Amino acid sequence: MSARRVLPGSDFWYEAFALQGAVAARLLPRMLVFALAAVASVLVYQRAPSVALRPEPIEASTVVLGLLLVFRTNAGYARWWEARTLWGSIVNQARNLTVSAFAYGPADAAWRQAIPRWVAVFAHVTRRSLRAERTLPEVVTLVGAPDAAAVAGAEHMPSYASARLALLLRDARDQHHMDPFAFLQLDRERVRLLEHAGGCERILATPIPSVYSFTTRSFIAVYLLALPLALVSSIGWFTPIAALFITYPILAVEQIGAELQIPFALTSLSHLPLDEICGKIERNVLAAAVEAPLPPGSAPTRGQSDTPPRELVR
Repeated sequence: MSARRVLPGSDFWYEAFALQGAVAARLLPRMLVFALAAVASVLVYQRAPSVALRPEPIEASTVVLGLLLVFRTNAGYARWWEARTLWGSIVNQARNLTVSAFAYGPADAAWRQAIPRWVAVFAHVTRRSLRAERTLPEVVTLVGAPDAAAVAGAEHMPSYASARLALLLRDARDQHHMDPFAFLQLDRERVRLLEHAGGCERILATPIPSVYSFTTRSFIAVYLLALPLALVSSIGWFTPIAALFITYPILAVEQIGAELQIPFALTSLSHLPLDEICGKIERNVLAAAVEAPLPPGSAPTRGQSDTPPRELVR
C-alpha cells in the first residue's frame, strides 16, 4: 500500500504546533518586551490607580489596527504572488524554448545538447542573482568550470546566459539554415525569459515603502503598550496573560506581512522554493534533449556526446 500523500495545509495539529516555518521564534523578544510592560503596568496601577485607561479608546483603535494589518499583509502577499507568477512563467518559457528548439532547430547533436544546458543555466543563475550569490556549482556541472567562471564574472549573470542562448540560435540560423520565422519565434521565447527575470529584479529592488512599515509598527507599539492599562482595572494580575494572548496574533500577522514581502531571500520564512523550481527546470529540459525526436528526414551531423563541443557551449 502506498503512503498517504499529505497536502500542505491539511494537517491541522501538525501545523498548529510546528516550529519550523512558524513566526513564533522571531516574535519571542518582542513579546517579552510587551509582557514586561504589562507587568510594569500592574505594579504602577497598584501604587497609582489613576493611570488606568478607559477601554473605549482601545476598542475603537482596534478597528484601525485591523485595517493597517490587512493592508500590510495584502501588500506583502501581492509581492510574493507576483514573484511566484514570474517564476511559473520562467518554468513555462524554459520548456517552450527547449521544445521549440528541438522541433525547429538543426539535427546537430552538439547544438541540441547545448541548448537545454544553457536554458537550465539561465534558471540557476537567475536564482543565484536574486540571492546575490556568485557560487555556481550547478553551472559547473552543466557547462564546465571555464564557462561557469565566465558566467560568475559577468556583471549580470542572467543577461550573460541569455546572450549565450542568442549565440546558439544565431548559429542555428547561419550555420544550419534554421527557418528565419522559427528563429524569430525562438528568439522571442528567449527574450521573454529575460523579461521575467527582470520582473523578479524589480520586486527585489523595490521594497514596500518604509513609511508603510513605520506607521504600522508605531501604531502596534502604542496600542500594545496602552492595552495593559485598559485591562488592569478589571482583571488585575491576569493582565500580562491576557495581554500576551492579544499581542501574539497582532505581532504574528504583522510579521507574516514582513516575511511575504521578501520572496527570494533564504532568510525569509516565506521564501519561494527556487531551488526546487530550478531543479525541475533542469530535469525537464535535459529530459527533453533525450526524448525529443530529430526533425523528419534529418540525421545527426555529429556523434552523440554527454558534453557538447566547447565551441558551441562557449
